[in-house]
Amino acid sequence: MTTSQVEVESLLAIDIGSVHTRALLFDVADGRYHFVAAGQAPSTGGAPFMDISEGVRLAIERLHEITGRVLIGSDEGMILPSRPDGSGVDALVATTSAGPVLNLVAVGLLENVSLESAQRLVTSTYGRLAETVWMNDHRTMEAQVDAIIQARPDVIILAGGTEGGANRSVVKLVETVGLACYLIPQDHRPTVLYSGNQALEDKVKSSLEGIAPVKSSPNIRPGFDIEDLGPAQEILAEVIEQVRTRNIKGIQSLGSLASGGIKLSANAFGRVVRFLSRINDSHKGVLGVDVGGTSTVIAAGYCGRLSLGVHRLGIGESMPAVLDHTSVGEIMRWLPMHVPEGTVVDYIHHKMLHPGTLPVTVEDLAIEQSVARQVLRVALKKSQQGISSLTGTDGSGQPMQFEPILATGAVLSQPPTPGQSLMMLLDGIQPVGITTFVLDQYNLTAAMGAGAEVNTLLPVQVFESGAFLFLGTVVSPISEARYGTPILNVRLVREDTTETQVEVAQGSFHMIPLPRGQTGQLFLEPLSRTQLGLNRPAKGVKITGGTLGAVIDARGRPLNLPDDDSRRREMIKKWIWTLGG
Repeated sequence: MTTSQVEVESLLAIDIGSVHTRALLFDVADGRYHFVAAGQAPSTGGAPFMDISEGVRLAIERLHEITGRVLIGSDEGMILPSRPDGSGVDALVATTSAGPVLNLVAVGLLENVSLESAQRLVTSTYGRLAETVWMNDHRTMEAQVDAIIQARPDVIILAGGTEGGANRSVVKLVETVGLACYLIPQDHRPTVLYSGNQALEDKVKSSLEGIAPVKSSPNIRPGFDIEDLGPAQEILAEVIEQVRTRNIKGIQSLGSLASGGIKLSANAFGRVVRFLSRINDSHKGVLGVDVGGTSTVIAAGYCGRLSLGVHRLGIGESMPAVLDHTSVGEIMRWLPMHVPEGTVVDYIHHKMLHPGTLPVTVEDLAIEQSVARQVLRVALKKSQQGISSLTGTDGSGQPMQFEPILATGAVLSQPPTPGQSLMMLLDGIQPVGITTFVLDQYNLTAAMGAGAEVNTLLPVQVFESGAFLFLGTVVSPISEARYGTPILNVRLVREDTTETQVEVAQGSFHMIPLPRGQTGQLFLEPLSRTQLGLNRPAKGVKITGGTLGAVIDARGRPLNLPDDDSRRREMIKKWIWTLGG
């Protein structure tokens, strides 16, 4: 590929998180996009600055210190486009996950059909479900209107009616929503997103015109047994961006410079996962996980379709929220050493008050990584129904199979060793079959998703450039054999003809070295009715070496930890040391 085939050469991506703001520079070398460097600074959307501009400026200054590239001119403005002297960049994109939690109200026709889909649509963005209303709601219309008003909604999602289906009942819901909006002070009226029967779109708009802003999307429930959230997710993201632009100082000025405006980080992250699923093995999906300070994003892609979940669980400000879904004891079961329960609880609440603090002791690090495991477990469970709708399964606990699994977030990308990253992912996700793990150690995925609007080649070329850390290939057999029973014979033949053979017992954990850049053939012989999910390789599987080579995780699915404290801690220590300490 020649440089002339690249439409825009240099690109600056600004990612504004709840804790950190990052400035990421991409440029072209030898006709291909490469990640150059990143500058990072504390986010300043909160006190005392209350303006994201300062954090953006500091992150860009840090990037200038690293690269020597001048990005801000003498007038304190960004240099767009680049100049002949090499200063500036050709394009700017921006993503954000920061900002206040928005209140969303879901209104649907049938509780277990359109309302259920509207609720899933709510979970695909940065907001919380504040109220629900549906046709057979036991409350009077007056009580429903009062409930909507008390929810103080920023957005109301109105769904109902399959294509060619109900009309009169949907119109009645529109009247309820319209009355509620009319009674809300004009400066605080929510945006209404209509995602129902398209035959009523014009009638809905004319009914609400002059009362509240109205947006529409394709029907999220076009058929009784058909759900399609994708188009509505994109439009809802635009609505959320507009609402946040009004509430966060500095966002509007940055958005005026960015190509395509400010994008929500979760949607940009999901775009990359969806793209990877298009070029992936059609029998398996692609899973993306982003564990942030306030939210955890679970994005699953299958054949170009996306299930996106944004859950208010994180390793910063929202860390205590995990205790609403799991117990302190469940978190403590992942600790490799004894830590008093009070210390664990204190650390969790301290992170809420000081989300930017880093673990300074071995115990602090262990607590944070244990919470990360439970955050992943809870977020995946909450996303299971949406993932099942993509795969056609019934959501009744069928094992998830993905290839690859892409992970990002500071708690996953910045531990002392790559083995700790993989250990958190294996314990939190508990995949089955054969998969590979890819670590986005520089938090590039969302930026690449936003940059794809400027140039579709950027995410492809950066992904192939080595900017992502390939952790390795993981084999997770499924077996009901007793602990210690041989369940799998493994033989790895490297390209230099050296071999490693391992007899794998139920409950064991192994790492077989395969240096990065090398390839090998992995031969797997199941024993004792052991299954490998969708993979039944008879002639071996070609794998590529990663940081941790090939890992055989035969600990069982689901992973059951021993009740005895001493035995459990020693076992966890052994697993960690197997992957490098």
